[in-house]
Amino acid sequence: MLKIFLVEDESIVREGLRDNIPWQQYGYQFVGEASDGEMALPLIQKTKPDVLLTDIKMPFMDGLSLSRIVHQEFPDMKIIIISGYDDFEYARQAITVGVEQYLLKPITRASLQKVLSELRAKIESEQEQKSYQEKFQEEAREYEQFSRTNFFMKVFGGRLPAQDIYEEASKLSIRINAPCYNLLLFSLQDKREGAGSGYESEDFARKREELLHYFMRYPEYLIFRWNVNTYGVLLQGGAEQMKELTERSLDNVERICQPTEEIFNWYAAAGEPVERVSLLAECYSKVNHFFAYRFLMPDRHIFNREVADAYMPREESGRIVDIDSAKLDQELIRDFLLKGSHDEIAEFVDSYLYSIQEALKSRLFQNYLVFHIHFVTMAYVEAIGCDKKEFLELLGEEQIQETNLSIEELSPYIQNILEKAMELRDRVSDNQSKKVLKKALDYIEDNYTQETLSLNSVASEVNVSANYFSAIFSQAMQVTFIEYVTQKRMEKAKKLLRQTEKHSGDIALEVGYKDPHYFSFVFKKTQGCTPREYRAGVKS
Repeated sequence: MLKIFLVEDESIVREGLRDNIPWQQYGYQFVGEASDGEMALPLIQKTKPDVLLTDIKMPFMDGLSLSRIVHQEFPDMKIIIISGYDDFEYARQAITVGVEQYLLKPITRASLQKVLSELRAKIESEQEQKSYQEKFQEEAREYEQFSRTNFFMKVFGGRLPAQDIYEEASKLSIRINAPCYNLLLFSLQDKREGAGSGYESEDFARKREELLHYFMRYPEYLIFRWNVNTYGVLLQGGAEQMKELTERSLDNVERICQPTEEIFNWYAAAGEPVERVSLLAECYSKVNHFFAYRFLMPDRHIFNREVADAYMPREESGRIVDIDSAKLDQELIRDFLLKGSHDEIAEFVDSYLYSIQEALKSRLFQNYLVFHIHFVTMAYVEAIGCDKKEFLELLGEEQIQETNLSIEELSPYIQNILEKAMELRDRVSDNQSKKVLKKALDYIEDNYTQETLSLNSVASEVNVSANYFSAIFSQAMQVTFIEYVTQKRMEKAKKLLRQTEKHSGDIALEVGYKDPHYFSFVFKKTQGCTPREYRAGVKS
């Protein structure tokens, strides 16, 4: 039921309207009255009516002044002006301040009922459209996140000139317009059993959402998903405030994540500020370099230039016995192979070698290091179910043999070993993802006409988390889950519209929309015409 508020300085008229109009019969709840605009304003702000019925000429504050204020504060509120003055100037002014209707006294019940009925229909239609728009936008957020990731991959890969960055950002409604930028990467992973297979506990999901919502609250932060477990935040602001923005963002990641570090692995890294969008690729290179240190320093959680510099050797002893044995821990290599990405390999290897650069002057240590990397990588490859012969074939070696590498050759040599191991890892992961994806696609094919079908329900069916499923689905299909399901529904709807005489409401139900009006809304949004127009041949 809609709410209505009455403002009229003549008490007889006001009481007559209040007591003699069957408001509820017309679909309205009478929520208040006042004798002038000044008295009415605080009551209107409190009751927030859908319709304001006000006289135009009153003491203290007249109806036009009240209407101007109300229209500015409550733009969706409908205003009906009543007046005993049949004057074009009043009517003209009333239209300019957003008044919906202009009625002359004496007001008859029939004329008021007609106006109220028309307004009720208009308000309900607008509310319905607003509800559909909000629902559609909610469903489209997944697409927006997917599009953002693709956009930033091109930006950080240095594949877009500055002009194209601005143009693509504008198309995606991404605001990139600041004197200075920095980049933050953070990841959150569940340590508990089952997490590696896509399982995700409720408390883990809550912690991730808390992190995401923190960055969504502030315009200085532009958050986007980078991969399944890693997110990026583009910081934007003045050069003088960038240090504070960066520190504040890292502090809040730590505040949110630190209490749960016993059950979650979390890491964050900040790059170094740049003053041009064309330098964002350089900024990404820096933050990616710092982020790779999480594998070399797993007990730390926050990384930046200061932390990276502190990790490097301070004394040039050149003796093997002075090398920190923790830096040769096989778990460092294994953890990187398990969780790292291809674009982090070079940064990881260079940082790893730089931290032991003095010992590398020893030929004995170089040979030990090469064998160490070989054996650790071989053990990892076998642990994920691959044949070590296949690994050696990828490397182009029949067997592990003594190498005679220079210091300059060490980095590309080790990078190649890790690259081939990751290729096998990704192959295994892809096979697992393909099985999950095939099962999901089969389930969608059988159930896309069910209104209850959702990202969560499909993820549950294939026994992975919604976050993991969303990531592998978008990556494999190059469309989001919502886009894919909507496309299937629209294709079936178009076929039914052209090949049958079924009512559009029945077609809506048949393709998965309980609300036929929302079906028409989505159809027009995605196909560019209404179901009726499509049936009539407006679009082929």
